[in-house]
Amino acid sequence: MIKLDILSDPICPWCYIGKANLDRTLEARPDHPFDIEWHPFQLNPDMPREGMDRQAYLDAKFGGRAKADEIYGRIAEAGRAAGLTMRLTEIARTPSTIDAHRLIHWAGLEGRQTAAVSRLFKAYFDDLQDIGKTEVLLEIAEGIGLDRAMMERLFASDADVNDIRARDAHARDRGVTGVPTFVIANQHVAPGAQPVDLWTQVLDELTAAAPDSE
Repeated sequence: MIKLDILSDPICPWCYIGKANLDRTLEARPDHPFDIEWHPFQLNPDMPREGMDRQAYLDAKFGGRAKADEIYGRIAEAGRAAGLTMRLTEIARTPSTIDAHRLIHWAGLEGRQTAAVSRLFKAYFDDLQDIGKTEVLLEIAEGIGLDRAMMERLFASDADVNDIRARDAHARDRGVTGVPTFVIANQHVAPGAQPVDLWTQVLDELTAAAPDSE
C-alpha cells in the first residue's frame, strides 16, 4: 500500500471536486494501492463556533457579490464536470469546521474516515445543512455507523480540539496555503483539485514501478 494523505476542509468546494475526481479514478481502478488518510485544514481557522451569514462571509472574502458570483460560477462549472450538483448559491451560513474535523478524526479511529468526509461534503453542498451544528454532525456520525451516545459525549467536551488546531497549524508551518493538497508516499505533493487524467497517470506510474509489475 502507498500512503495518500489529503489535507481538506468540508466546506471547501475545490476539495469536494478533488475528491470526486479521485473517486472516479479509484472506482475504475479498484486494485489501486492507496491507503488514504484525511487531515484537517480550516479555510477559516478564526471563524466563530456559531459560524456566520453566508453572504456576509462572501462579501468579506471577495469584496462583494459580483466577484463572489464570478468565482463561484467557475467552481460550479468545474463541479458539474466532476459530476457534482453543488447548490452553492443556496447555502445560508458558513460554519466553523472545527467540530466537523473532530468527527473526521473520530471516524478515522473506527475505519470510517472517508465515509465521514463524503457525508460532510454532501450535507453541506448538496443538502444545505449547517455542518457546524452538533445535531447535524450526530446524524452524520450515526449514519456511518458510529455510536451516537459516545459522539454526544465527545461533542459536549473539548476532546481533540487542540489537536485539530495543532495539526492545522503544522500544515501551515510546512507550507500548505490552500486545499485540497494531496501528498503521495510522503514525497510528492499535488495541490489543487487534480483531474482524473492526472490520477490515472499517477496510478500507471506506481503500477509500473511496483516490484511485481512484470
